[in-house]
Amino acid sequence: MTETTTVHEALADALAAHEVDHLFGLMGDANLFMVESLVRRHGTTFVPFAHEAGSVLAAVGYASTSGRIGVVTVTHGPALTNCVTALVEGTRAQQPVVLLVGDTPATALHNPQNIDQREVIKTTGAGFVQLNTPETATQDLATAFYRARVEKRPIALNMPSDFMWQTTRRDTPVRKVFDAPAMVPEGEDMEQAIGMLASARRPLIVAGNGAIEAREDLVKLAERLEAPLATTLQAKDMFAGHPNNIGIFGTLSTEGAYDIIGKADCVVGFGTQMHIFNTESGKLLEGKRAIQINNDPDGVGAMFHPDVALIADAKLTAQNFLTWMDEAEVAPSGVAAEIDPGKVTKHPPSPMRPIQPGCVDYVAALDRLDAILPQDKVLICDGGRFMTEVWCRVGLSDPRAFVYSTRFGSIGLGLSIGIGAAMGQQDKPAVLFTGDGGFMSGGLVEFNTAVRAGLRLIVIVANDAAYGAEYIQFTDRQLDPEISTFHWPSFVDTANALGGKGMAVTSLEELEEVGAFIESTEGPILIELKLDPSEIPRMRL
Repeated sequence: MTETTTVHEALADALAAHEVDHLFGLMGDANLFMVESLVRRHGTTFVPFAHEAGSVLAAVGYASTSGRIGVVTVTHGPALTNCVTALVEGTRAQQPVVLLVGDTPATALHNPQNIDQREVIKTTGAGFVQLNTPETATQDLATAFYRARVEKRPIALNMPSDFMWQTTRRDTPVRKVFDAPAMVPEGEDMEQAIGMLASARRPLIVAGNGAIEAREDLVKLAERLEAPLATTLQAKDMFAGHPNNIGIFGTLSTEGAYDIIGKADCVVGFGTQMHIFNTESGKLLEGKRAIQINNDPDGVGAMFHPDVALIADAKLTAQNFLTWMDEAEVAPSGVAAEIDPGKVTKHPPSPMRPIQPGCVDYVAALDRLDAILPQDKVLICDGGRFMTEVWCRVGLSDPRAFVYSTRFGSIGLGLSIGIGAAMGQQDKPAVLFTGDGGFMSGGLVEFNTAVRAGLRLIVIVANDAAYGAEYIQFTDRQLDPEISTFHWPSFVDTANALGGKGMAVTSLEELEEVGAFIESTEGPILIELKLDPSEIPRMRL
């Protein structure tokens, strides 16, 4: 006789079979019994958020740093529409997330929260799986998990609430994802790539997020060719400390790195799309041969047309290139000898200039914070004009612990993503950089979530009391920027009221107290940098 159970318990058991250890979300009448069953029956950590968007973003952050599928649940109607921006961000970040979204009963046509949820989800670029019947509930869940991993995007499982107390079989199917790396191609394209690299006098290797696991092989190839090593933003600090490292390739490069990039005659991109910001809309690749290696066909030739493209695994291709360079006895280029790490990876310090009284020099503060903050950390960056200086000046030890939230051009997503990212690598402290507008938009809503979760999260608010992009546009046209400025409440007092601890920094001298404050404080803390809105560098994009 087949054993049966309720749908909500079957889903909880199936989630445990998928090894879900963190569930982010908000409960409503369409998902509360599933959440209760998962916590009671399996001890899964449920992280309740103040807003549905925050829970989806946390799942995105968790997937980014843990390498696992982020799982989140919300109820129907307005709960889902609250998630639209977060789903777009997760889709563009190409992170595997499963969204367990409740739906109104199929018979409740006049329920005020009844909408076409499939169409809402489709507009974000996320995928959709319908929980078809009580009997197929766990199979539909397995499909959502499989698609999230394979398609590298959020997949929503739409769950009608009237199914939850119906009975189904005790069944917990898990569909295996085959993760074997793509083969190194053979034939004319491979031969052309090897010929271009072998004949290059000034080769340059660029690694993206898809090549992080190939680090050691790319280092060996670069050392063999005496070629510079660069990364995209997503693979930031992947080669930090190596003598061939020139830092981030593209609009975030130093002047010294720009000089090396400009002289290169062959650029080999591993695991990267080489998008418009990497290449300055293709300008940095003009007059150079370009080879692109990516195991995702959609990422090849998407934003520029390389001379040769290989749909291949970065690690295997690097090993293959190295073998052929040795076989052909290709002479080293000697370019690496020109690299001065102090010039090509370090951005210049802030020039001396007058700053408003009660404000701290932002660039100088970032350089000092880079020394004060733990090197081995999770680094999260929200959107705003402050962000590119953070990308350039604040380092970390592992590129897999770096997350930024600007793929949809929105501010205010960083703290929620940071909560999930911190939970994805709980052995490290987490540091979030956000702006004053971003904190008020999304951080204020979820700072207490970090408190309730007991996270070791350091939130640094770059507070220029203005919306920076608008402030710049007004001042550039000699218009009064007053309407772009804000008289915010004290962020320090706000952090304290929400259960954390806050500290204001109004000078470089006060900045020296930050290290001791971090060491002596448990739980989430907030550092408010008081800034002059006229003296923050422009974005490097």
